[in-house]
Amino acid sequence: MSTSSNIHTLRIAFLGIGSMGLIMAGRLCKAGYDLQVWNRTLEKAGPLAALGAKVHTHASAAVADADIVIGMLENGSVVENVLFGQGVALAMNPGALFIDMASIQPREARDHAARLGALGIAHLDAPVSGGTGGAEQGTLVIMAGGKPAEFERALPVFQVFGRATHVGSHGTGQLTKLANQMIVGITIGAVAEALLFAAKGGANMAKVREAITGGFADSRILQVHGQRMVDRDFITHARLAIQLKDMRNALATAEEIGFEAPITALFEQLYAEGAEHGLGDLDHSGLFVELASRNGMS
Repeated sequence: MSTSSNIHTLRIAFLGIGSMGLIMAGRLCKAGYDLQVWNRTLEKAGPLAALGAKVHTHASAAVADADIVIGMLENGSVVENVLFGQGVALAMNPGALFIDMASIQPREARDHAARLGALGIAHLDAPVSGGTGGAEQGTLVIMAGGKPAEFERALPVFQVFGRATHVGSHGTGQLTKLANQMIVGITIGAVAEALLFAAKGGANMAKVREAITGGFADSRILQVHGQRMVDRDFITHARLAIQLKDMRNALATAEEIGFEAPITALFEQLYAEGAEHGLGDLDHSGLFVELASRNGMS
């Protein structure tokens, strides 16, 4: 098995070709990597074949000769099923590296790392932030947990996707992603409530956003999601239902480590009510719609 990081010899398998996975795998193809891909719905991986990737019908076949296997799967239970139910872990060569770039719970990442380690397979949990726009531009933020040596080994691949930071041991990449999603979810709510408050009192919402830009209340959420709220444009970039999942994962982890998170708990309820009212498939900035409805402003 090759251990070189040369892009012409490093063999990579990519599992999970959703909206993010398709873009990320495409970037690997364009960077010249030998790429093997698998997706449960085979047709979604079709565009990658035109870029030179080999598409497999079974995940275990895709990883058979890989130096690095990247997973961008739906959730922790799917990751576990693919690794240990569909035979991927047993099909991987000892010494290979599995990089889990899905957003799952920290305890799941630690469990997967331990089980893979028993088979001689290295592991990094490396979830991302930046959405499909960041994936297209190669500006994703990558939060990696695992051994420093494995992080260094993965850096050439991470650099294709964006900026990576090693944050600690197994599971801390997922912990950092949950912290990120807590901030995102809470700040979306704060921006939505503030803009609606101003509008209810008679101010021009677009001008309010413009006025507070550059002050202490400014943020990327105000810039990007605030503009979506002003425009009432809730075309999905990141689904509200996924934001709710992240908030619930954060609360579950908080309970496990004995941490009280009352602000996250409040916003979990608000996102849950938005999902119950049919907003789950909107962009997560669509929490604005839920708050507007409560105030008779829909």
